[in-house]
Amino acid sequence: MSADGLFVIGATHHRAPLAVREKLSLSADGAVALKAEFSKIDGLREFAVLNTCNRVEFYGVAASADAAARMTAAFCARQNFEIAEFAKVRLELRGCDAVQHLVEVSAGLDSQMLGETEIFGQVKDAYAAAQAGGTTGPVLNRVFQKGFQAAKHVRTQTAITEGQVSVANVAVDLALNIYGSLTHTRILLLGAGEIGEKTAKAFQSRGAAALTVASRRFERAMELATILGASAMPFEQRDSRLAEFDVVVCATSAPDIVVPHASAKAAMQKRPARPLFFIDQALPRDVDPSVADLQNVFLYNLDDLAKIAEENRVAREAEISKCRAIATEKAGALWRQVAPQVEALAERFEGRPVQQENPA
Repeated sequence: MSADGLFVIGATHHRAPLAVREKLSLSADGAVALKAEFSKIDGLREFAVLNTCNRVEFYGVAASADAAARMTAAFCARQNFEIAEFAKVRLELRGCDAVQHLVEVSAGLDSQMLGETEIFGQVKDAYAAAQAGGTTGPVLNRVFQKGFQAAKHVRTQTAITEGQVSVANVAVDLALNIYGSLTHTRILLLGAGEIGEKTAKAFQSRGAAALTVASRRFERAMELATILGASAMPFEQRDSRLAEFDVVVCATSAPDIVVPHASAKAAMQKRPARPLFFIDQALPRDVDPSVADLQNVFLYNLDDLAKIAEENRVAREAEISKCRAIATEKAGALWRQVAPQVEALAERFEGRPVQQENPA
């Protein structure tokens, strides 16, 4: 086996539409179970799992040629997804290409929102979880740590983040188009995570004052409401009180729909003359897609918001080639450092389980 035993496999927004990413997205429990299965794969020396709303990726170091295929099979079986269908959207890169991909993902070059900053923290969290779980070793430790340094260099040496348009800001602009002013607009935030909080703050920065937070954990809703100077509402009241709000920001981690068609229809019967705007930032989606068919209802999901933000990409096209040149240079240098270690794994392959090693 060659030194391309370092690989990344997965699916991203580039080839997998939202409906497919929903089926591939790992729940918290599913991720734990899948990692346990990966740890049993013979010849898989190291691995890390990155699972976000726009991608699910598995970074691995293997001493056996079929380890990546076995990871794919285990993942598809757990998600009840046909391997042949996964092949249609699959990302698979090896060696230096895998290293460059990690750098570009971390730098925000591979995001739906070009230059977005959230992904850097998500990749760091994924690496930290893998390290804590004992599934990284000398190769991935170096690749991730040096990759983070390269990503920071890309961001600081270019203007890739200048003029960045976020999902939150796009959502606010859409609301302004619908209502004209946010001063008297009533906003409901379903979900008290980081994404929802950023969107809520974006609305407040543009004049929204009436904000209510609901979360499946009411104590968390209370905490965020205190931070935002907002009100808190029990999550169970979302259906009965939906008609009270003009904008509903949905950002939960629920596995199923939290705003069904019937609830939105009932709400609109109580407020037929005033629009109802849903911003669905969740994966899997929180709002039944058929809600968009209701009169005077506006529904935008992650892909919808990203398409709008894409218009801003033109202003930074010149920076993309500069960023990729830096990423290519940094990835090549890093790959030359780790390639001998990856090659040595194939030579030493004895079928040992994944073991934790200290960072190089």
